[in-house]
Amino acid sequence: MILRAIICFINRSCLRMKTMRLFNPRWMSYFLATVGVAAITLILIPLRAHVNSTTIGFAFLLLVVFVAILWGSKPALVASVLGMLCFNFFFLPPFYTFTIADPQNWVALTAFFITAIAVGQLSARAKQRAEIAEARGEKIEKLYEELRQAFERASEAEALRRSERLKTALLEAVTHDLRTPLTSIKASATLLLDESEPSEAQETFTHEEEQTMLKVISEEVDRLDRFVESIVDLARIEAGEIQLQRNWGPVEEIIDAAVARAEPLIQKHQLTIAVEKDLPVIRVDARAVAEVVYTLIENATKYAPARTPIRVRAEHAPDEMVKITVEDEGPGIPLHLRERVFEKFFRGNGKAKSSQSVEGIGMGLSIAKGIVEAHGGRIWIEDGAASKGTRVSFTVPVGDDEPPTPVDAKLQELMASDLDAAT
Repeated sequence: MILRAIICFINRSCLRMKTMRLFNPRWMSYFLATVGVAAITLILIPLRAHVNSTTIGFAFLLLVVFVAILWGSKPALVASVLGMLCFNFFFLPPFYTFTIADPQNWVALTAFFITAIAVGQLSARAKQRAEIAEARGEKIEKLYEELRQAFERASEAEALRRSERLKTALLEAVTHDLRTPLTSIKASATLLLDESEPSEAQETFTHEEEQTMLKVISEEVDRLDRFVESIVDLARIEAGEIQLQRNWGPVEEIIDAAVARAEPLIQKHQLTIAVEKDLPVIRVDARAVAEVVYTLIENATKYAPARTPIRVRAEHAPDEMVKITVEDEGPGIPLHLRERVFEKFFRGNGKAKSSQSVEGIGMGLSIAKGIVEAHGGRIWIEDGAASKGTRVSFTVPVGDDEPPTPVDAKLQELMASDLDAAT
């Protein structure tokens, strides 16, 4: 009994192993190809008297194509061989033998077999190419995803780098551009307060000394005000919220306003102004454009040596534009930095010829560029005359087709009434 049980167990194990081999995905395709040929044969045998051999051959050929597409070239080859045998045995007279009576059927059978093999191979190759293309597509998609993630990481790193640079610039602003004026104001105010509390051991200040300290306080407050105003202007430009108050006016008045503001800065320089004749009036925000001219003059006084000329020129430019230029005889700006100087907080580690560090944190040219571009113009840097110094030029449009502002309309009305009265 024990021996019989062992033999039964062994037989069941062998049967299970054979079944597992049969349903292995590798052999399943051959099994299904065989089943397909058998099914086509069983379906077509009852119809043998009603269809010709060509139709039967196409049915087997179609099966070979499907097998090749689904499972590849080897199962398709098996289907081709089995299909040829079934085609010969069941559908070519004499039936149920592998003998062929009509020589033409040999030609048909051979043509079917060759066609079936060729079609099976071509279909299998087409499937293989499609799979390769799909795999490549997945690989490309994966590579694209990796590149996108790498770009995002690089963008985050760049954003962090810019953020660190911004923090450094703001820290420099706090420690220098804010602390220095506050220190001067505090010192002057403290001395004046001490003066208001006289003591026997303390010497009193003369009127001129008091005026000097008050002047220091006033100038440093103005400096702080300009700094805060620059921060606000830069924030508005970055947010795209700069608002221009455009009005018609002559270029000379804009330049004169900038020069008047820069008067304390240009005392050690020779300033010359040249405005081209018959220059048209322009429709701009005069305060903003004057700020640009002032910024360029201020930069020129920082970098150009004392007693060297600073030239301001206004002239016609193509496309109904007016060009304003500020030129100095300083050390100049290298070509590779001429675009970067318009970036916010970029200073280029510039030094004046006197070897003294240049004040400021690099907002002026960035603000100037934003103002010029808001007007529809552009700003750029060139070498000065004879390749010496720096020439900064910018353009603004003469005007546009917008209707005049109420102030302009009232001015035109008054001019017309004066003309009528004169005539």
